[in-house]
Amino acid sequence: MGADSYGAGDILDVGGRAYQIYRIDKVAGSDSLPLSLRVLLENLLRHEDQVNVTAADIAALGAWDPAALPDREIQFTPARVVMQDFTGVPCVVDLATMREVVQELGGDPAKVNPLSPAEMVIDHSVVAEAFGSPDALAANVALEYRRNRERYQFLRWGQNAFDDFAVVPPGTGIVHQVNIEHLARVVFDKTDGVAAQAYPDTCVGTDSHTTMVNGLGVVGWGVGGIEAEAAMLGQPISMLIPRVVGFRLFGKLPEPATATDLVLTITQQLREHQVVGKFVEFYGPGIAEVPLANRATIGNMSPEYGSTLAFFPIDNKTLDYLRLTGRDERQIALVEAYAKAQGLWHDPGAALRYSEYLELDLASVRPSIAGPRRPQDRIPLSDAAQAWAKAIADNASADSEPAIVELGGAEFELGNGAVAIAAITSCTNTSNPSVMIGAGLLAKKAVEKGLRSKPWVKTTLAPGSKVVTDYYEKLGLTQYLDALGFNLVGYGCTTCIGNSGPLIPEVSRAVNDNELAVVSVLSGNRNFEGRISPDVKMNYLASPPLVVAYALAGTMDIDLGSDPIGQDDAGQDVYLSDIWPSQAEVDEMVAASLNPELFAKRYADVFTGDENWRKLPTPNGDIFAWEEGSTYIRKAPYFEQMPPVPLPLSDIAGARVLLKLGDSVTTDHISPAGSIKADSPAGEYLSTHGVAPADFNSYGSRRGNHEVMVRGTFANIRLRNQLAPGSEGGFTRDFTCGGAPVTTVYQAAANYRAASVPLLLLAGKEYGSGSSRDWAAKGTALLGVKVVIAESYERIHRSNLIGMGVLPLQFPPGQSADSLGLTGEETFGFSGIAALNDLIPKTVCVVAEGAAGRIEFEAPVRIDTPGEADYYRHGGILPFVLRSLLG
Repeated sequence: MGADSYGAGDILDVGGRAYQIYRIDKVAGSDSLPLSLRVLLENLLRHEDQVNVTAADIAALGAWDPAALPDREIQFTPARVVMQDFTGVPCVVDLATMREVVQELGGDPAKVNPLSPAEMVIDHSVVAEAFGSPDALAANVALEYRRNRERYQFLRWGQNAFDDFAVVPPGTGIVHQVNIEHLARVVFDKTDGVAAQAYPDTCVGTDSHTTMVNGLGVVGWGVGGIEAEAAMLGQPISMLIPRVVGFRLFGKLPEPATATDLVLTITQQLREHQVVGKFVEFYGPGIAEVPLANRATIGNMSPEYGSTLAFFPIDNKTLDYLRLTGRDERQIALVEAYAKAQGLWHDPGAALRYSEYLELDLASVRPSIAGPRRPQDRIPLSDAAQAWAKAIADNASADSEPAIVELGGAEFELGNGAVAIAAITSCTNTSNPSVMIGAGLLAKKAVEKGLRSKPWVKTTLAPGSKVVTDYYEKLGLTQYLDALGFNLVGYGCTTCIGNSGPLIPEVSRAVNDNELAVVSVLSGNRNFEGRISPDVKMNYLASPPLVVAYALAGTMDIDLGSDPIGQDDAGQDVYLSDIWPSQAEVDEMVAASLNPELFAKRYADVFTGDENWRKLPTPNGDIFAWEEGSTYIRKAPYFEQMPPVPLPLSDIAGARVLLKLGDSVTTDHISPAGSIKADSPAGEYLSTHGVAPADFNSYGSRRGNHEVMVRGTFANIRLRNQLAPGSEGGFTRDFTCGGAPVTTVYQAAANYRAASVPLLLLAGKEYGSGSSRDWAAKGTALLGVKVVIAESYERIHRSNLIGMGVLPLQFPPGQSADSLGLTGEETFGFSGIAALNDLIPKTVCVVAEGAAGRIEFEAPVRIDTPGEADYYRHGGILPFVLRSLLG
């Protein structure tokens, strides 16, 4: 350590056990820092080496100016990495490829190994194909294993080949729910030799909703898979010290508002405030009125309002939750003692520094839904019918007309606004016993009055933990949910990520033949266009009880406050208020059903898996043996012909626009996770490799095969490319051909590659919002895109683009492609990129030549840190890490 070092840690005694800790209060200014920044400060203290982390970095964070714009880079080293299988499989593919490359170049392949705990939960692969019957779970599990056998065998190989890499098998739960209920430590207890060390649990995850763990007082956020791989291999996360929004909560949530209503209200408020790239930290007297499960729900939706994290402090409710979920009492004592010793315990009277201030009176929250295509578009339930009538005008085809559908021997009229999917799904809400038991009680009251779900509604229940079905059984609520068709379909993400399975066949035909605008209602966190089902145009987020209510109603064209939801056995109207459970009823059942033994039993053998998992043949060896004919797992192409040292960066000339896109283009639009169409480039690839359409599975499950994924990039059926007006889906114009005909994005990119033409994208605001999926950047890079120019970016996707060697530029403030007169038909040149060999220029000069003449402007460079510049110079994170491993 240098002379200016903060030095070694101090000792904290907890129950007779001595822990080394790095005291935050040694740093001047730390006493008024936001708690989330104090966690980062401890991280710097513990990793101070005067190279990556210096005493000056530590002092700068202590002296953080809340009013300043972020300009100071720090290196954050997370304690662990969490993954789900859709994003995790390509991570393991990349690591396996890196091992092989290191060996081929004479290095030690064992160096490619996680240096801190890496935990994967397989939750993204189960599809709700079967539903509405007692056999639905078994049928979906059997299908899941048949379709994903190669992937699961590969993951079992990874679990054996890599140290400190653990896999939670399929059928266990959803990663974020498993994280808060079991994996999260809150405070690490690590023995290194003879010394015990205590430090905050921090994590990054390959899923944007990793922020759910913020509700436990754990600093963590979503990153792309490539950034997570680097973190696993010991690379710190390069970041600027962020602005922190202090969000004061006061008051108490009123009846009948739920945690879902609260998070939709917060999402709307924070998205309007613009918190992209910022930390949000909750404080104030209302904290004590927010149960841990509600905090987790709020943290979960941080990506929907755009913040990096949404942090709640540690307090007695945190300890109560740890105790409820079966954590060891010694661990709970350590969490309390450490948090209090380090100033991380919630103090309602503390005067902390924040960059911006917001507040919410919890008493003002009202029942709400959000939709039809963005989570921040909150609608008070009292206005839902009115809002739907307005939305349908923008979504229904002029040619749509009601259809007569025969179901179960009876005929029904199906029109616009019919609820085609009602799904109790997603860790956002299924982790919350209050809303889940509320849904079960509403189902019970509905069944007792003779109500049933409408026959055209596909009803599913997919909890994020087996604990949910345990307490449903204990309370006798399962039978009532089953009676309404909400049979268990799996323990995984299902509908929330687009794994909703097909609609009822007769309904699907009616929708497509009559161009109907039908809807889904789900208790999830995302409702982006084209995400939930290819047949469903409009998607609404709602609490689990409201999901049940809309299944009973069967339509969005209803005022649930004043219209009857159905008729009882005597023919009398039944209103939602007649079957809505009181909070007292819910609280009584929560208290009667939840206990530590319930959680301890379910998580005792969480890594073991069922018989399906245990009997899978598992490949052996430190180097993976790739199967040439596999359509699921292929050796990654990112290191082919990689020179030992990076080539100098150069300016770009003669570039063409591959797509011109509007606002709010999500990573779902860029790299869909759902079904693969037979006539798409990816479908044609699979067909030529002998895969029947019934076995195509989903794009998400094929992320271990770059050949499928590059063909699926920009293949979302709802994508609108302004360069090919009138088309919808993965189409563009190809200017290598006379007349610039419309063709698939993949074919056009292949033609440009053959002609050695570099590519760029033009986009609007919030480009790359939504999921953390790195394939949105990987696919972009593999198509040959060198530059993206957008009005603004979501945090993770901007980082992922740099991680794949794609340069993110921004239009000048207040300008856009349209305001500059860009049509996408121009030829582009970029000068100033070569300056990145030595520094980060503020702007790059962009020149577009087209029919309207010459258009020139200075585009701000969105490489924000020196670490990101290093990644870009190397052609991405993975080449940078590989060269580092090779010395």
